[in-house]
Amino acid sequence: MPSPAVVIGVDSSTQSTKAAFIDAATGEQLAVGRAPHVVTGEAGARESDPEIWWRALCEAVADGLKASGLPARAVTGIAVAGQQHGLVVLDGAGRPLRPALLWNDTRSAPQAAALTDALGGPGAWTERTGSVPVASITASKWQWLRENDPASAADAAGVRLPHDFLTERLAGVAVTDPGDASGSGWYSTATGAYDPELLELLGLDAALLPEVASTGAARIGTLTGPAAEALGLPAGIAVAAGTGDNMSAAVGLGLGGAGLLDHPALSLGTSGTVFAASRTRPASTALNGFAAADGTYLPLACTLNCTLAVDKVASLLGLDREDAEPGGEAVLLPYLDGERTPDLPTASGLLTGLRHDTTRRQLLGAAYEGAAVTVLRAMDELLAACGLDPRAPEVAARPLRLIGGGARGRMWVETVRRLSGRPLVVPESGELVALGAAALAASAAGGGDPVALAAAWQKSGTDRQLPPLERDLETWERVSSVLERASEPLLTGP
Repeated sequence: MPSPAVVIGVDSSTQSTKAAFIDAATGEQLAVGRAPHVVTGEAGARESDPEIWWRALCEAVADGLKASGLPARAVTGIAVAGQQHGLVVLDGAGRPLRPALLWNDTRSAPQAAALTDALGGPGAWTERTGSVPVASITASKWQWLRENDPASAADAAGVRLPHDFLTERLAGVAVTDPGDASGSGWYSTATGAYDPELLELLGLDAALLPEVASTGAARIGTLTGPAAEALGLPAGIAVAAGTGDNMSAAVGLGLGGAGLLDHPALSLGTSGTVFAASRTRPASTALNGFAAADGTYLPLACTLNCTLAVDKVASLLGLDREDAEPGGEAVLLPYLDGERTPDLPTASGLLTGLRHDTTRRQLLGAAYEGAAVTVLRAMDELLAACGLDPRAPEVAARPLRLIGGGARGRMWVETVRRLSGRPLVVPESGELVALGAAALAASAAGGGDPVALAAAWQKSGTDRQLPPLERDLETWERVSSVLERASEPLLTGP
């Protein structure tokens, strides 16, 4: 029996690499290979050696190929989806000059504020790039590098995002896509190109940057001989431009021009991320107005504190993460790593409303509630940016797609369901970023719209459908009130 045509979708995240082997015809997941990353840093610093990402990619592909039992010749294409915003600086031979600054490195908060002011304020940035600089945006990190490691900035022969670095290792060409590029802070979603004025402001030569492909599914080359040898795959298979992890998750969910538009998705991971594909170019200073991988837009809001922060609270309380109940009068905003949305990079956690009868389980439940309300408030901003009224009955009735590690947790699902009042869809696939990357690879290898491909793959799935609950407005208003009143004097550190 002949082997199916297989594509590999790579999810290179903060903590690990996953390589999903997908049947290009049916979308069946045949195997997933995994390999860990190493993240270092303290006091706001978060860094990784990009060479670790490449080694992890090679290990994950080898692991997945072995698990699949397939011959290497069955693989026809590959694409990488990577963690957004990380800053990779390369020497003339394509080797990293220093560890990459990751998306959750908050040291560049002062540079972000200075850049915002230098262009004329948040509105000026939103008009050009769709996003206001915060510590996570790559432009802020480049400015930090210029001020704190000027030798590396001066010696840089290439400036890349994480997925760009890996794609270049695969195909030997420096190419990015509009989706991931739109998170850099120097790409204009208004013009669909790098912004010369912003590059001048940043002291960044455009020659250091990769070419921008038309979409994340564009075939930008083929697997080189050295890369094929390292991966154990045939040379010459299709390599897609790839994209950022959030853009790839949207493709995997079937969100885009050939699929669902203006339908929200919430990813519960280290960060809490809410996004939707839209034909409306977002222009809200409260959001990231990204481009999508397929030519539409991907308005997105990201909170820094989600599952990891709640797990830390559980650990401090000596509880299992599921051993929680609604928080009662207590409000806990678990902003343990600073916060991105709202923009409070020096924030710390805040607990209020404590009573004699407050239990440990309620405190843990309050941490869930604080994290969930924060990201759900951002979802309302997102829907408004798509030109919708989030309170309108027909908008409030749209299902919320719940993904990420938290979507497998009972308490996370119950908390989001209770506080959103929306029907939930929990997709069967737990590897949506890798699945989206596989759809990009399949498109590059054989043609077709990647969102349409992913949507067709999903039809055979058995996604979990949860009807809406009556919305817990009492808890919503209690948490929101604390957040609004405390954001400046109590949450902002020295």
